Amino acid sequence: MKKLFSLILLSTLLLLPANAATFQGGVSEQGKGNASRIVDKQTGEGIGGAQINLPKQNYATRTDSNGFFELDTQINGPSIMSVQKENYKPFTMTVNDNTFSAPIVVGIEKSNASDLALDANMYHLGDDSYSDLSANAGEFRMQAIGPFYTKRFTLKKLDLKKPIYLVIGSIIGIDTAMARSMGQNQIPNAFASPPEVYFNGNKISEIQLNGDGQKIKLPSNLIRKNQVNEITIKTGRNIMQTAYIDYDDIEFMNLIIEN
Repeated sequence: MKKLFSLILLSTLLLLPANAATFQGGVSEQGKGNASRIVDKQTGEGIGGAQINLPKQNYATRTDSNGFFELDTQINGPSIMSVQKENYKPFTMTVNDNTFSAPIVVGIEKSNASDLALDANMYHLGDDSYSDLSANAGEFRMQAIGPFYTKRFTLKKLDLKKPIYLVIGSIIGIDTAMARSMGQNQIPNAFASPPEVYFNGNKISEIQLNGDGQKIKLPSNLIRKNQVNEITIKTGRNIMQTAYIDYDDIEFMNLIIEN
């Protein structure tokens, strides 16, 4: 299941086909038309030269001068699509073979001076041992780097009076009991503990569901301004397996600090 988390309809979009689908790190409204487009979330104007990537297909393209694009590749099953453009926040969403049956509009936001793009790459955590019934198993495209990922970074331009979030662009493969109850996997007799997120050595969150645009608030008392900070993401374990450690295989892409 691909749950996209917030629905924000763009206002007037010039040159936009009628009833086009709208994606903004959120839910889609399906409709009819013949084109897809990348636009500025605030103004609705098309963004030329935006880079669009489908890592699973090893495919990349760019928008034209008016923000329009076509994907000359086949999408077999759910895949992660990223959109990048200078001076804009990196954007990630999950698409499937039905997504582009109608045109979509992707609204991306301009980056703030205090925002920090931590990592735009895709990573696979786990042990490369997973069932075909695992959530999004068909999407996995690389070997596991191990059970955890760590990123160190410095926060300089920061307003500690405002909330600060770690945003995970897309995460797939989670096999928790909650994910199973939501229909995100079909494993009948096993489930995993949730992935855990640590900030500067302190556990700050668990991730129960697969999805896009998940925000995790960073506790202000743990933030080290103008010093090195550390984010660690640890994958879960198969709770039903006691003979050995069986890590849950997950993939995620696009980490951002938003202020």
